[in-house]
Amino acid sequence: MMTDQWIGLELRHLTALQAIADTGSFKGAAARLGYTPSAISQQIASLERIVGTRVVAREHGRRALGPTQAGRSLLGHMAAIEARLGAAKADIDAFARGALGSLRVGAFESIQRRLLPEVMRRFRDMFPDVEIEVAETLGDFDLLSSLEQGTLDLAFAVLPLPDGPFGATVVLDDPWVLVIEASSDRTAFSRLTLREIAELPLVCWHSPLPIAPALDSFRAAGLEPNIVLRSDYNEVVQGFAAAGFGVALMPRLAVNPCDCRTAIVDIDGLLPPRRLAIAWHRDRATNDALDAFVSHVAEVASEIEVGDGRLARPTPVRNIALS
Repeated sequence: MMTDQWIGLELRHLTALQAIADTGSFKGAAARLGYTPSAISQQIASLERIVGTRVVAREHGRRALGPTQAGRSLLGHMAAIEARLGAAKADIDAFARGALGSLRVGAFESIQRRLLPEVMRRFRDMFPDVEIEVAETLGDFDLLSSLEQGTLDLAFAVLPLPDGPFGATVVLDDPWVLVIEASSDRTAFSRLTLREIAELPLVCWHSPLPIAPALDSFRAAGLEPNIVLRSDYNEVVQGFAAAGFGVALMPRLAVNPCDCRTAIVDIDGLLPPRRLAIAWHRDRATNDALDAFVSHVAEVASEIEVGDGRLARPTPVRNIALS
């Protein structure tokens, strides 16, 4: 239970502590925040009275040396506090408008190219007055951070999601495939074992998060993939394969099936698929527009055909609670 003493803790106290951690002194914190050094000192003194322990180490009782272990612990919680306040502000702003005037959606490259245009078309037929703002990124880590802070209403992501106040709906299972030069023998590649694939000169994504699940599957089998080139841009990865630099390892949704320079080879479930979901902040208020957008995403995902095959429909899972 929160004590009366802790109820007196204010965000300005933590902001002062963060500024000291960043600048290394009371004077630097004061310059950053627009206060006098004595005002910063008073805020830290108040914080220490509230929590009952030192949060800033001092030399000769005055000069700040940085946060103590207790201070660092408080700052570890501060990010979550700021994120919740950001989400609360987003809700209040929506209430102040009287209706949802915009829907802010975060998506990475393959989702934007293959899924989002049709989802937006159907959504606008139902909600013509709602403006959709799309935030772009190469991966989903930044999107989930923005979602937690309330600067996005929805975000596409790859499961499993990190810890956080997220709910999610799985929209599709995206299988990994090999992308080869169009002139290569597709039949020969389709018969490869996981070990033989690991020995190929592979081209894949550079950022560790998107490619990690596939690489972990190789390593769980005692194999180290032979990666010769990397890029975080789908067209670049596929282009390297087209030019014969190697064989691209990509999720099917990320492949451009209209690129006549390459061919797509299914690898028969040798690697677990990339499970794509759309996520929201589970502690924020929902509305009809948001719910409709999520429904359209699931609907369009179930209809997508890429190349000569249909993406796998996931086992229906809705409203996943992720703590």
